[in-house]
Amino acid sequence: MPKYVIEREIPGAGKLTAEQLKGVSQTSCDVLRNMGPEIQWVHSYVTNDKIYCVYIAPNEDMIREHAKKGGFPANSVNAVSAIIDPTSAE
Repeated sequence: MPKYVIEREIPGAGKLTAEQLKGVSQTSCDVLRNMGPEIQWVHSYVTNDKIYCVYIAPNEDMIREHAKKGGFPANSVNAVSAIIDPTSAE
């Protein structure tokens, strides 16, 4: 199943409280439960003004549908073509 990196432009994202991040996470999980098991949220990275999310889904349309239903942006959706880490150098 394809893996995607989603860039969400959210001004002040890095200043969201733990409680606010919990709320965003709950909204995302609620939408995912209603969409079914084909789409999965792996994890996200919160930075100053953006959140980068990693999802597994059959296609980009499903990623965008999740964002629309959840009420959060999906400014950029990119399919992952490869994953590398320090062991890739061995």
